[in-house]
Amino acid sequence: MSSQNSISGARTPGYFAAGDRIQLTDPKGKLYSFTITPGKEWHTHKGWIVHDDLIGIPEGSVVSTTAGLKFTAFIPLLSDYVLSMPRGATIVYPKDAAMIVGVADIYPGSRILEAGVGSGALSLSILRAVGVHGSLDSFERRDDFAEIARKNVTEYFGTAPSHWSLTVGSVQDHPHEKIYDRVILDMLAPWECVEMAARVLRPGGVFLAYVATTTQLSTTAEALKADGHFTEPESSETIVRGWHHEGLAVRPQQRMIGHTGFLIQSRRMAPGVEVLARRRRPAKGAYGVAEE
Repeated sequence: MSSQNSISGARTPGYFAAGDRIQLTDPKGKLYSFTITPGKEWHTHKGWIVHDDLIGIPEGSVVSTTAGLKFTAFIPLLSDYVLSMPRGATIVYPKDAAMIVGVADIYPGSRILEAGVGSGALSLSILRAVGVHGSLDSFERRDDFAEIARKNVTEYFGTAPSHWSLTVGSVQDHPHEKIYDRVILDMLAPWECVEMAARVLRPGGVFLAYVATTTQLSTTAEALKADGHFTEPESSETIVRGWHHEGLAVRPQQRMIGHTGFLIQSRRMAPGVEVLARRRRPAKGAYGVAEE
């Protein structure tokens, strides 16, 4: 996008500059986005806007085409960029990315291991959260997905982040030498990586997996319990419903972002410390054996 999205935050935000990604919204709420390039024009069915005229104006301005068509101008939020960027794999939606950053407590300066990069949506949120003093080591099995992710991340920040590495291959097959604060997995079989996560996580580190089905959720939970190095796993899903408000007519929107995936997280126990036994009695048939 531009230096405005630089993780270093060196540029004072608020005014458009050449190279910025600009988002125009018409009175009906339809969004348009392009990169401000000196000498170019953006054309609509009702006139055009000269890119040079956008340089130097503040965000939140109203701009008009030569025929008087008006738009509100802002730099896109990260969520706007993610929902409009090119995709290879299905993206991690902004609502889930926000929860992952919060639930996993990804903080500035933390060291993150990520597997299953897809189109790079979650990588963007993690990179912004850890900042230049942290690090993100990402792994993606598919070369085509990795290439799309690399382009999306580079376009957003204006350059490839120096604290980000992207490796094509299976994360569990890589000889990891670093110790991490967090392991974040978005893949079909995260339970295959539980043993690896136990090796590379520091005591107190967080394991978090993003899965689509209850079968994946159950299998991952049982793998964490069986491994013996993690606390009792906790799981959740996030459902977001927008609301329409026009005067006293306040009602939920007809469309909503429902189920997209489950989050399951656990923490690494100290070396040699046995996990406290679970005291809660399991429900009947929870493990496939009916009680007499």
